[in-house]
Amino acid sequence: MSPSSFEVETDRLVLRPHVVEDFDESLALWSDEIVTRFIGGKPFSREEVWSRLLRYVGHWVALGYGYWVIREKHSGRFVGEVGFADYRREIDPPLDGAPEIGWVLMPSAHGQGYATEAVLGALTWADAKWPACDTVCIIAPDNVASRRVAQKCGYVEERQTTYRGHPTGVFRRASGRIHPIGS
Repeated sequence: MSPSSFEVETDRLVLRPHVVEDFDESLALWSDEIVTRFIGGKPFSREEVWSRLLRYVGHWVALGYGYWVIREKHSGRFVGEVGFADYRREIDPPLDGAPEIGWVLMPSAHGQGYATEAVLGALTWADAKWPACDTVCIIAPDNVASRRVAQKCGYVEERQTTYRGHPTGVFRRASGRIHPIGS
């Protein structure tokens, strides 16, 4: 499997599966307190980021989908990560096997519309791969920016629950809805 065979391009971004050489940039992302404040609440260690990177690569190998590195198309600058996973979360009620999307961006890329653009690129890919499959995401109630991205990309909050002792919103997007809604 060549990572380039799963590349996605948007107007300003290129999404491609992770490779080992992405470790340092992933480490910078996941060790940032701003990035992790709503995702685990604390920066991740080198060991945790290495495990995350291997899990990303493993998703592509085992399941044919996973997370992409997000880069600016013209500069090549690392922007963040977006993708789909099956984490088999211990969440009640379960996420019912729907692919779970997630996104995370470097603080320097916040507020530029990159998250929405990357998520829409990933969803366009997903709609071609899974034309009749809903996708889900979980978002902390205080993560206003991610909630806005989810809404713009067609996700609707279906319930509030608790995950790992923290309040969590579960959002669902019906298959085939590729155009953003709201603003």
